[in-house]
Amino acid sequence: MPRGAWLLRGVTAAGLLLSADVHLFLYVQGYRDIEVVGPLFLLNAVAGFALGLLVLVWRHWLPLLGAVGFSVATLGAFYLSTTVGFFAVEETLGGVQQVTAAVSEWVALVGALLALVVERRRSSGRSRKGA
Repeated sequence: MPRGAWLLRGVTAAGLLLSADVHLFLYVQGYRDIEVVGPLFLLNAVAGFALGLLVLVWRHWLPLLGAVGFSVATLGAFYLSTTVGFFAVEETLGGVQQVTAAVSEWVALVGALLALVVERRRSSGRSRKGA
C-alpha cells in the first residue's frame, strides 16, 4: 500500500477516534440521560472506535466506506440538531466539544474519500499493468 494511502488512513482513523471520544465524553457528561439521543451517542462512540481501528488494521475498502457513512450520518445529525432539532435536542454550532466533533468528522470524511480514490487508482494501475 502506498505511503499516501497509509497517511490518509491514519488521518481518517484519527478523525473517527476523536469523534468517538467526544461523543463518549458527552454521553458520560449527561447526554446518557436524554431519551433516544443518549443511546445514539453511546452507539456513535462505539462505532467510531471500531471503525477507527478497522481503517488501520484491515486493508480493504469497506472500513473506508464505513467511515464515509459514519461521518455523513454523524454530521447530518449534528447539523439537524443545530437547525431544526434532532429528537427534541437543539444544539449550537459553538462550543469546544461541538466544534471538535464537527471538525473531526469532516477530517474523517475527507480522509476516507481521498484514501478510497488513492487506493482505487493504485489498484487500477496494477490491474492495467497485469493485462
